[in-house]
Amino acid sequence: MDISLLRERPVGGSMTVSQLNGFIKNMFDNDRVLSSVTVKGEISNFTNHRSGHLYFSLKDDGGQIRSVMFRSSAMGLRFMPEDGMKVLAHGSVSVYTRDGSYQLYVNSLEPDGIGALYLAYEQLKAKLESEGLFDPIYKKDIPRYPSKIGVITSPTGAAVRDIINVTGRRYPLANIYVYPAIVQGELAEESLLRALDYFDRSHLVDTVIIGRGGGSIEDLWAFNSERLARRIFAAEVPIISAVGHETDFTICDFVADLRAPTPSAAAELSVPDIRELHLFADTVSSRITRALVSTVSDKAAALDKLENAEIMRRPSRIIELCAEKLLSIEKTLANSYGVILSEIGRRVAITAGKLEALSPLSVLSRGYSFVEQGGSVVDSVKKLSVGESIDLVMRDGRASAVIERLLEDVE
Repeated sequence: MDISLLRERPVGGSMTVSQLNGFIKNMFDNDRVLSSVTVKGEISNFTNHRSGHLYFSLKDDGGQIRSVMFRSSAMGLRFMPEDGMKVLAHGSVSVYTRDGSYQLYVNSLEPDGIGALYLAYEQLKAKLESEGLFDPIYKKDIPRYPSKIGVITSPTGAAVRDIINVTGRRYPLANIYVYPAIVQGELAEESLLRALDYFDRSHLVDTVIIGRGGGSIEDLWAFNSERLARRIFAAEVPIISAVGHETDFTICDFVADLRAPTPSAAAELSVPDIRELHLFADTVSSRITRALVSTVSDKAAALDKLENAEIMRRPSRIIELCAEKLLSIEKTLANSYGVILSEIGRRVAITAGKLEALSPLSVLSRGYSFVEQGGSVVDSVKKLSVGESIDLVMRDGRASAVIERLLEDVE
């Protein structure tokens, strides 16, 4: 390419497409307005490329412009751009010579009408909430009577002094372990993560308080870290978040097992009040004393009553009473057996009468007899033959006979 064409406006002659695009690019790059411009518009066709570059268009009601934000600039974003988001994009307008198209090269991006940090906070909050990291079912109970409490905060701030003073006043039985941490700036996130790792893996304490005093959203930003939020969620030790003032809310507050409005409040929530425990102990002690006195009094009265009872004055009376009871039981059994035996006798007599009425001997006593042959009863003339011997069984004996003649159908 002829470099001279890029330095001055060509007069006459011809030029290549590349030379023309280069010439136009040079005009754009040397324009004071286009070299530093802020454009207000709505993001569309957003692409987060695997290279880290961001590609999108900015549009309004009257037009649009293609835009790109290279990885080096995109790494500094506090939020993730989305389609439909209204933004203020600062950068320069230049020509992409290969395509002969101009586009906006963005080096900084801010939400229009809302701060970048606040937008990033809302995006991360919505993301973690959808994953269930804020769900109460995952919250661990804070120990009621902790013996060791871990504190993650700045060793020189007011927060650590408040926590130590409140805890010492309310529950001096607990030991406080302070892990000095950076709570503001670029190094804060890693510092907080190291402190939490130490307490969680060492199993040194029963509860951990993590926090700092109040400040701007920039000052508290380390406590909006996604990595810190996920580490708090995964921790085995119960964690109380105490970041800023009562009106300050961070991601750390939502994911922790308990949120305290201030560091002082966190100290109050982490331990019981020993004065209340003393009062409770005194109340319980008084109740136990009264219960014991009442029980002893009742037992003493019962003992006096037993001591004055007739049975204690005349122990043989126990045997007499038992003997009387046995005689009563014996009489009751005898009467019961008599009634039972009488009823059985009555039923036997009735049954015997019925059997007597049905007995063959009763029939024979009325002049009847029956025929036997070979020990078996003969019930039909067809079973007999002329000349056979038979036995006639009567009421008072037997008689033998020989069949001389057989007659059927005697009816």
